[in-house]
Amino acid sequence: MLFIKRLFTWWNGSTFGTNLQISRKGTKIGEDAYGNTYYQEKGEGYDGRQRRWVTYTGYADASRVPPEWQGWLTYTSELPPTEDGYVAHDWELEHQPNLTGTVHAYKPKGSLDRGGKRGKVASDYEAWSPDA
Repeated sequence: MLFIKRLFTWWNGSTFGTNLQISRKGTKIGEDAYGNTYYQEKGEGYDGRQRRWVTYTGYADASRVPPEWQGWLTYTSELPPTEDGYVAHDWELEHQPNLTGTVHAYKPKGSLDRGGKRGKVASDYEAWSPDA
């Protein structure tokens, strides 16, 4: 069953075709703590730079790329975090995935998912009415 999933679905990891392309054109650079794998193009790209990309472990969600790898993917840092000695600061928080669109998404008081009612406040807006 896993083979069939990997053959036809891209949202549960890379497909067979993607892995074939990666083996031909990419070089593995490293992995992050979440199991995502980072690659760089073997030759020179069309714009003079080697293309960089990530394959996700599990569901493909770009918010799962840690900041140190994001910097490398977007050419902000030339060396990958495995080579430049990246150390996280004390004040950096642990990664939290983007929960928008899930049952765990933030729903403030007054949102439609929480009944659509909120408490009155003194400065509440009153719509214009032609009768007034």
